[in-house]
Amino acid sequence: MTFHVGFVLFPELTQLDLTGPYEVFARMPDTQVHLISESASPARSDMGLTLVPTGTYATVPALDLVCVPGGAGIAGAIQSDATLAFLRRQAETARYVTSVCTGALVLGAAGLLRGYRATTHWMSLDLLPLVGAIPVPERMVVDRNRMTCGGVTAGIDFALRVAAELFSPAVAEGIQLTIEYDPAPPFQAGSPRTAPAEVVARAVENGRARQDARKRLLLEAARKAGLP
Repeated sequence: MTFHVGFVLFPELTQLDLTGPYEVFARMPDTQVHLISESASPARSDMGLTLVPTGTYATVPALDLVCVPGGAGIAGAIQSDATLAFLRRQAETARYVTSVCTGALVLGAAGLLRGYRATTHWMSLDLLPLVGAIPVPERMVVDRNRMTCGGVTAGIDFALRVAAELFSPAVAEGIQLTIEYDPAPPFQAGSPRTAPAEVVARAVENGRARQDARKRLLLEAARKAGLP
């Protein structure tokens, strides 16, 4: 039986949040990957890559795994009643309800992380309690059928974890080898735990206005969803 994976598209998403795990899922046996949007219009990522939906909220089949990427465009996704309703509907039957990076905030706005341990991009961890989630500062967090992961590249890790669960570690390892996922970064600045303090401080300051805006949006979404 075909395993259906669906990624939610929206303007200004971070494309690697999607294309990283997509590369893994598309290589799994008996798997069909859907790119889903409210309409059939292409979605332009925050860095200018255009992604074309393969289906809409109205036409996509029931998904075995639904995934929400992050990016600057989550503000629009959080305010989209159609997107939040679609996620709630799919979550009723999906085997996995997942996110990459700040996509977790969209799941939270839909009321789908209430009482769940979850993670997201390190700069947004403190926003998770606003939607009833329990923040965990880890690269990937699994709580029942909710799988959330940190920023951008963590999406590949999560997809390999799914491949191993669905098929076998050998299948996941074969995919990892095929895509030569063998990280060896030139700098140890990929986490606030290892990056130089001045780099972290600059990132926090540059993102302050965006984070304040997200906080306001999540508080409103939590109010509408009846979250504490």
